[in-house]
Amino acid sequence: MSVPAAYLGVVLIWSTTPLAVKWSGEGPGFLFGALGRMGLATLLCLVAVAIFRLEFPWHREARRAYLSGALGAYGAMLLIYWAAQYVPSGIISVLFGLSPLLTALFAQPLLGERAFTPMRLFGMLVGLAGLIAIFGASFSFGQQMMAGLVALCAAVVLQSLSLVLIKRHAGAIPSLSVTSGALLIATPLFFLTWLAFDHHLPAELPARAVASIVYLGIIGSVVGFTLFFYVLKHVSAHGSALIMLMTPVFALLLGAFVNHEHLSARVWAGAALVLFGLALHQWGELFGRLMAQRAGNR
Repeated sequence: MSVPAAYLGVVLIWSTTPLAVKWSGEGPGFLFGALGRMGLATLLCLVAVAIFRLEFPWHREARRAYLSGALGAYGAMLLIYWAAQYVPSGIISVLFGLSPLLTALFAQPLLGERAFTPMRLFGMLVGLAGLIAIFGASFSFGQQMMAGLVALCAAVVLQSLSLVLIKRHAGAIPSLSVTSGALLIATPLFFLTWLAFDHHLPAELPARAVASIVYLGIIGSVVGFTLFFYVLKHVSAHGSALIMLMTPVFALLLGAFVNHEHLSARVWAGAALVLFGLALHQWGELFGRLMAQRAGNR
């Protein structure tokens, strides 16, 4: 597979996922939309594991890896789907741009990765300033959007912790097997949640909602993560991190032009600060070294 094509595919899929999440709950409800997506993704992943005859172990560390994945597949996704009722799709993508910062924060004690440098800490502070600006702007939209933003922040924390724990426990288990194991845990939990809080089959299923559920189950889940893991194997960490900068920009534009989501100037400014903070966190040190080298050559 062409690496640039896979890279472009990840950017396009992740840019459209927040809007598809929002559309999938319009009509059938957010719990049915999430359950439909996860059920379809689980079926497809298990079929793929069987077709490619991938290892699917069930030893202690494997079970821990699957539970770690379920923390994101159920915990984070449940919060995302609920918050999507009140938060513009572009902002969902922007807040998830913070995940590399939180992943690095969790990786230090759990994986023993290198400590934060001053530039990385500065990047986190800039991202935090952007988050505060977005929260401040949400006051004008009411309490529901504020609650949605809080839920999204919790989802980012769970997703980031999930990724670090997967890396800690998964070892050599194939990525698709880890995803399948996580979905095997998450999907029944979504079903129980739907039974407890909704348990009504939707009276109607709008075509856009059905298409969004199918898109998320096939493209957003199975294809998207397969391409992402492929990119991670062939592109440097700095190159793959660029995905987190590109997708929020495209998602913001998509939400504004396709879904007619109105964002205030303060929200746009906050989003810019979040992305700038992420850029500083990922490439600030490299840029500083290049500038120092250029100054030394003069």
